Amino acid sequence: MEFGLHIADFTWKTGPAALGPALAAHVREAEAAGIQRITVMDHFWQLPGIGPESNEMLEAYATLGFIAAHTEKALLHTLVTGVIYRHPSLLAKQISTLNVLSGGRVGLGIGAAWNEQECAGLGFPFPPVARRFRELEETLQICQQMWSDSDGPYEGEIWQLERTLNSPQNLSKPYLMIGGGGEKKTLRLVAQHADACNLSTMGGLDALAHKLDVLRGHCEAVGRSYDEIEKTAMVGVNPQSTADAVATEVDALAELGVTATYVFAVGADDPSRTVELVSNVAARVA
Repeated sequence: MEFGLHIADFTWKTGPAALGPALAAHVREAEAAGIQRITVMDHFWQLPGIGPESNEMLEAYATLGFIAAHTEKALLHTLVTGVIYRHPSLLAKQISTLNVLSGGRVGLGIGAAWNEQECAGLGFPFPPVARRFRELEETLQICQQMWSDSDGPYEGEIWQLERTLNSPQNLSKPYLMIGGGGEKKTLRLVAQHADACNLSTMGGLDALAHKLDVLRGHCEAVGRSYDEIEKTAMVGVNPQSTADAVATEVDALAELGVTATYVFAVGADDPSRTVELVSNVAARVA
């Protein structure tokens, strides 16, 4: 089992004025503790369930660039980017830029987006679900073409690109994760395009097992090995969480075939305690 530190809450006791140094120290500490992955959300307001909308939230790709400069080994990506927030060619360029500057450590987590209230507040278009999934599929195609040796045109239903030139190219093939558990569209796109899926544990282990069975069926339908796709999940912790309880949860996920767990903290104003908890969980699971 690999562990990721998913930084979903930036409301720390250091306050906004010291957020830069605090974040730099947090990710350095996480990497020194053996945490292999570091991720951030792609939102502009804080999410319900984590804190008030007015709480601190950093833009994802500026933050990943900052984190890349303060780490050396960890895999970095969003968990996950909303497809509607950026033009696909800009997104592909952002990933490859960070991939180069990080020494090949930045990948892409992406999904169809869901936060209509945030979009309305900030003026982002929020298309109907069918349009968002079409955008997601074309974005995946554009990213993969821009990350290839081809600089030819791209002709989609939504986007048309005359030349998909991308230089400098990625130093390593970007890790590509699709988040979400939609059985008809999302998991089909995972089978067709992704290196990994990220599935919610909120419905319980039986629901997660069902989603994995659906993914297996999509893999069979497109002629892809189910075992090629990494299965990942997220686990939330709070100041009352214990390493033993979280380790039990992670062990149950491992039984289903999950090989990477991303841990996020809610209500923890001291980020170093989250790193300590994840490190202790990893030791128990190992």
